[in-house]
Amino acid sequence: MYLPVLTGILCGVLIFLIYASAAIRSGVYLKAICRLKTDEKVVALTFDDGPDGITTPKILDILSGYGIHALFFCTGHKMEGQERLLQRMVDEGHGLGNHTYAHSALFPFWRLARMKKDMQKCEERIQHFTRRRPFFRPPFGVTNPTVAKAAAQLGYHTMGWNVRSFDTVRKNYRNVAKRINKKLQPGNIILLHDTTPAMPELLNDIITYARQQGYRFVRADKYWGGTT
Repeated sequence: MYLPVLTGILCGVLIFLIYASAAIRSGVYLKAICRLKTDEKVVALTFDDGPDGITTPKILDILSGYGIHALFFCTGHKMEGQERLLQRMVDEGHGLGNHTYAHSALFPFWRLARMKKDMQKCEERIQHFTRRRPFFRPPFGVTNPTVAKAAAQLGYHTMGWNVRSFDTVRKNYRNVAKRINKKLQPGNIILLHDTTPAMPELLNDIITYARQQGYRFVRADKYWGGTT
């Protein structure tokens, strides 16, 4: 009689712990900015995992054509050798965020000291191009008490998202665009990847639809900080 109840409780606890770690919006371990607090018809584009020498320049061309600024959460090791591209990103008004240096799937399991060293190594690369303290976004959005402690000790604001595109796993970019457009609402922070080959086409669809609905695009870190 008691075994099924105990099993149910343990399963519930396990599910909660998985949710708390895997869903950055849960805020259980780490309070992250996952939506802009506004009723204005504004949305923010964020890109993870770059810079990519092929796709990122195409994205920048599109954003420049529309006059839109975005926030790029850069992976430190991918910044090596991309100095001209990174300088272009900053010169054109985009933000650079800290997405760790290694972007390791094992990052949440590292010791605190190693975790902080990796985050600081990425920030050092970013500091070559901008003096603004970068926002932090953990790899895959996974959090736990150690990630939270590392972010707090380094003085980072953490940014998540409230619209996940799944652009890295879905092959048809039109279906990805439909999913994002269906969720369009004031204050959205949209997660995209500048490593996705079809991103230029996807980006055009997202921007076109949002503007048809009367929305404008803002840079998440600046809008959150009180400037646009």
